[in-house]
Amino acid sequence: MTSENSTVATAASGSQEPDAVAHTELWVQRTGTRRYTGKSSRGAEVLIGSQDVDGVFTPGELLKIALAACTGMSSDRPLARRLGDDYDATIHVSGDADRENEVYPRLREVLDVDLSELDPAAAERLLVVVSRAIDSVCTVGRTLKAGTEVELVIESE
Repeated sequence: MTSENSTVATAASGSQEPDAVAHTELWVQRTGTRRYTGKSSRGAEVLIGSQDVDGVFTPGELLKIALAACTGMSSDRPLARRLGDDYDATIHVSGDADRENEVYPRLREVLDVDLSELDPAAAERLLVVVSRAIDSVCTVGRTLKAGTEVELVIESE
């Protein structure tokens, strides 16, 4: 495991090493037929269920939202540096599932941000910087593009 998803602690003192990142526990708990609540050890919750249930996200929708949020967070610093901390941005994400293979073969993101106050050359330079930032630090996008190995362990009590 990398320091991104694990905590490194000194047993004797119980202190974390300076570069360690706190590990967040994640789990989903069944709350009904095809209904779950996703939880984190930091107190966050999200309602998950099938598409025919109101008030919940499907797992596929959460995947898309994670991608859009990662894109937004990855682009936040360069956009805020140039446009100011109070700039508005919306990232739309879409993509239909291939139900025969149960995959999303293509996801499309649209970052909607107002660059009208910049001259065209400055706007183009900013878009290059933003694209590079997203390509280099958006973990979700990088993982989806690279593919990942998923290990499933089933435990019985």
